[in-house]
Amino acid sequence: MSEKKLNLLADFPAVTAEQWLEQITKDLKGADFAKKLVWRTNEGFAVQPFYCGENLENLKTDKLSPAVFPYAQGTKTDNEWLVRQDIDVECPVEANKKALDILNKGVNSLGFKIHKDALSAKFIEDLLSGIQADAVELNFIICGTRAKELTKILVDYFTTNKYDLTSLEGSINFDSIYKMLLKGKNISVQDIETLIVPLVKEAKNLPLYRVVNVHAGILANAGGYTVQELGYALAWGVQYLDIMTNAGVDAATAAKAIKFNFGVGGNYFMEIAKFRAARWLWAKIVEAYKPQCNCGDGCNCMAENGLDFCPCAAKMHIHAETSFYNMTIFDANANMLRTQTEAMSATLGGVNSLRVLPYDVAYKHSDEFSERIARNQQLLLKEESHFDKVTDASAGSYYIENLTNMIAQAAWKLFLETEENGGFFAAVESGKVQQDINATAENRLKALANRKEILLGTNQYPNFTEVTGDKIEENAENCACSSGTIPTLKPTREAIAFEQLRLATEKAAKRPKVFMLTIGNLAMRLARAQFSSNFFGCAGYEIIDNIGFETVAAGVEAARKANADIIVLCSSDDEYAELAPQAFELVKGKEIFVVAGAPACTDDLKAQGIEYFVNVKSNVLETLNGFNSKLGI
Repeated sequence: MSEKKLNLLADFPAVTAEQWLEQITKDLKGADFAKKLVWRTNEGFAVQPFYCGENLENLKTDKLSPAVFPYAQGTKTDNEWLVRQDIDVECPVEANKKALDILNKGVNSLGFKIHKDALSAKFIEDLLSGIQADAVELNFIICGTRAKELTKILVDYFTTNKYDLTSLEGSINFDSIYKMLLKGKNISVQDIETLIVPLVKEAKNLPLYRVVNVHAGILANAGGYTVQELGYALAWGVQYLDIMTNAGVDAATAAKAIKFNFGVGGNYFMEIAKFRAARWLWAKIVEAYKPQCNCGDGCNCMAENGLDFCPCAAKMHIHAETSFYNMTIFDANANMLRTQTEAMSATLGGVNSLRVLPYDVAYKHSDEFSERIARNQQLLLKEESHFDKVTDASAGSYYIENLTNMIAQAAWKLFLETEENGGFFAAVESGKVQQDINATAENRLKALANRKEILLGTNQYPNFTEVTGDKIEENAENCACSSGTIPTLKPTREAIAFEQLRLATEKAAKRPKVFMLTIGNLAMRLARAQFSSNFFGCAGYEIIDNIGFETVAAGVEAARKANADIIVLCSSDDEYAELAPQAFELVKGKEIFVVAGAPACTDDLKAQGIEYFVNVKSNVLETLNGFNSKLGI
C-alpha cells in the first residue's frame, strides 16, 4: 500500500471548455447563457462563469516568475510586507512615545503626518528619538513646499546618528497633482518641476527613499472603479517621470523615486488582479525609458537578466490602504469584515506595505482599541494564515490570470487615451479626471439606492435596533492649503445618504412604527415580511413583524393597538386582488398603507387609490425619503 501512488490526473481527466459549455447549456434548459451567467463588470469587460486551462494559452502572466521582469508575480522573492500605522503629529514627543509603543506591537512601518509650520531639526530629533531607522520604514506626510527641507533634515539626522544611508527605507509624500485633485490648487508643470527636481537630487543621499508619490487611492475613495484607479495611476506616474527626465534627472533615478499609493476595495478577486496588473504595466512603461543601472555596489542586473535597461528601476513600489469609501457608521463592526478581505486582497496581490483603517474611522478619532484591531488584522494574516510565506499564491489560477489580463487591457486603454490627450496633468487641469470619477460615483450611489450594489447593514440587512447615540465625532479638516479654481475630488463614503436618512429618523420626536400585516400563503407572506422589514429597517423605523392573521380586519386592529404609522400588507400576488382593497378600506388613510410586491393587479389596485408598493425594483433611498417626508421627519 505504501508504494501505491495517487494519480489525480488519471482519476480526474481534463474537461475541455467545450464540454463545460455543453453541460452548462443543457442545464440552462434554453435560457440565454450570456444573459444568465456572464458578468459584465462596471469596468466594461465580460467575466465568464468558468475558466479552464485553455483560457491560459494566449496569456503571458502565467509564464512569469516572482521577482523577474515584468513583475506581474511580484517584485520580491517572498511575500513579506510592512505593517504600517500612521500618526498625526501634534507634539513630536508624544508622537514618538506612541511610535515606540506600536513598534513593540507588530508595526514595522510608520507614517508621520507633520504640519509644515512645525518642521525643524529639533522637531525631527524629538520625533525619531529611540527609533531604529534601519529597522523600520519611515514615511513622512508634509506639505510639498517643505519636502526638500525635510529630506535635508533627515539626511543630517541620519548622518549624525551614524546610519548607513544606503540601507534606510522610507518615503516623503511629495505629490502636487494630489493637491490639485484634493484642493483644486492652481499649479503649473513648471511649478512642480521647481519643487520636484531639487527634492529628488537631495534624496540621492537616501537611495531607498521614495520621495515622489502617486496617491491613486483618492480616486478609489472618491468612488472610482478599479480600472479608473489603475489607468489614471499609470498616467499620473508617467507625468512625474516626464517632468523629472525632461528636467535632466536620469530615468533610473526618476523611476526609483516614485511610490504608488493605492486603495483596496471590496471586490476581492478584482483587487488581487489589480495589483498584479499594476506591476506588469508599470514595468513595461519604465522599460520604454531605458533606464540605465545606477544601483551601485557592483550591481550587474542588466547583464544578468539579458536586458538593455535596469530592471530594478522598473519595480513598482506599492503602498495600499483599505477603503474609506465603503466604511459605515451603522453596524460598524462590519467594517472589520470589509477591511479584512481588503487586507487579504492587498497582501495576496503582493503589496510592499499596507495600512488597515480602524473600523471606527468613519465617525470618530480612532482609539487604542480600534487601532490595535487594525494592526492585528494584518498580524493574523502573517502569523496564523501565513500569507507572507507564499509569493503570489494566486499565480496560475485560471480566473485570476484572466482577470489580471482583462484589467490590464482596460487600464492600458484608459492610460493611452489619457496620454494621447495631453497626459495626466492636462486631464486634471481640464477636470476630465474629476468628471470621470464623479460620474462613476454618481452611478454607484444610484446602484446603492436601488440595491444593485449592496452595503451590508446599510441598504440591506440593517440592525433595526441600533442607534448612534453620541458616538459620532466631528472630524475637521486641518489642511491650510489654499483652494483654487480646478474641479476637485472629495474622498467620501458610499453610505452617507442612507446614514443621513437613518439619523433623521433617530432625531425625530417619534420613531415610526412599521407593522407587517401578514396573511394568506405562508411562504409568500413570510418572504415579503422579511423583505419589507429589511426595506424599512434601512430608515431606522421600528419593525413589528407577525406570523400571520386569519383576517385582514384582525391584522388592521392589531396594527392600531401597536400604534403603527405604516401598515405593510404581506401576501401572495394571487391574493392581493382581494385582500389589498379590503385592507385599504379598513385603514381609511389613518395609517400609510403599503403593499409588499409588484402583483399583476398593481394597476387595478392603484385605480382604487392604493398608492404605495415596495419591491425589488423600488429605489430604496428615494422611497424611504418619501416616507420620512410624509411622516414629517
